[in-house]
Amino acid sequence: MEKPKSKFLKALFRRGDFHESNNIALLDELAINNKLIGYIGFDATAPSLHVGNLMQILKLRIMQHTGQKPIVLIGGGTTRIGDPSGKDEMRKIRDDNEIKENIDKIKTILSKFIIFGDGPNEAILVNNSDWLDKLNYISFLRDIGKFFTINRMLTYESVKNRLDRSQPLSFIEFNYMILQAFDFLKLNQDFSCNLQMGGSDQWGNILNGIELCRRYSAKEVFGITSELLTTSSGAKMGKTSKGAVWLSDNLLSPYEYWNFWRNTEDPDVIRFLKIFTDIPDKEINSININKIDEINEAKKLLATEATSMCHGRSNALEAEKTAKQTFDTGLYGNSLPTLNLNYSDLNGGITVFDLFKRAFNLSSGSEARRIIREGSAKINGLKVNNETNFIKNSDFDSNNTLKLSIGKKKHSIVKKN
Repeated sequence: MEKPKSKFLKALFRRGDFHESNNIALLDELAINNKLIGYIGFDATAPSLHVGNLMQILKLRIMQHTGQKPIVLIGGGTTRIGDPSGKDEMRKIRDDNEIKENIDKIKTILSKFIIFGDGPNEAILVNNSDWLDKLNYISFLRDIGKFFTINRMLTYESVKNRLDRSQPLSFIEFNYMILQAFDFLKLNQDFSCNLQMGGSDQWGNILNGIELCRRYSAKEVFGITSELLTTSSGAKMGKTSKGAVWLSDNLLSPYEYWNFWRNTEDPDVIRFLKIFTDIPDKEINSININKIDEINEAKKLLATEATSMCHGRSNALEAEKTAKQTFDTGLYGNSLPTLNLNYSDLNGGITVFDLFKRAFNLSSGSEARRIIREGSAKINGLKVNNETNFIKNSDFDSNNTLKLSIGKKKHSIVKKN
């Protein structure tokens, strides 16, 4: 298409956050007149969203900033089933209490990025269990199921990939795409929602919803997807060797979050500044990526601005200060992850590998042992040679503190209470 005219689409194009859409010309026209009401769905499978969700969260934020109305759809109902997209096996079934707790925590996290309320472009949060829990199975099959064919459903990547790898796809998962399409229909009927957004892996599901709204209600609705984001080295965005980069400070400290962005690969810095911060293009484009000093300062800028958006400016600046103290002067900053121990913990005996596992929230003792054996683990700047040694009270300094390090960039403090 020609260059978009609406602020909304201009913002998506400028960020490189646009891959595919239907009837984009009409979509652009509606956006010019602030007539888009768009939603993105998040299942409540964990007590936090992560950096892999951030690109979609920021679409809702852009909608709000450009005069459109965002809807957050929490899959209280669909979480019980699980989206097969990108999965090799069936998702773990979660009970209702866990799902409810996760939904409350996810809304708190989303409130950092978008404003919820009753205003014309303030976000609303909707739970699809409100209508899915009330469905009559026979009526649903008769009224909605008739619009879907097995032939077409088998062509979707989420289904084909599982079947091509001879991995089981349960009937309950196969139904997911029908329920997602029904979500779009319900949001259109109840809230005049006319846009669904998501990653490119959701395009088939989004098309199902578009087609269902057209055939069931004779309403024209729209979809927008973005490419699934990967780093220049091909890694999935938001995934590290330790797992997901969580947006909750209960699962990942602001310092660790800051450090994740600080370690962005050089070729990704400019792209990520445009996607994950509000820094003006003029400032971003002035960065000379061929100069080491400038690219390093740009990484710090990315880390501080991205952390400010998620954890607040004061936490971001404290994390930046801690990094400077830790890396430049060797002092302990206030934002380093901290493990507090009691005297009784030490008297009971804690091995070096167990201490590293706990201090860095590693997935297992085996991972801690491997890191130590590779020679990258240090205590108070001294290399650890034996992972089975016990930590003693006498190992702590006069401030009852130990500093643990993995390589040059990961640090944690252990305090004895």
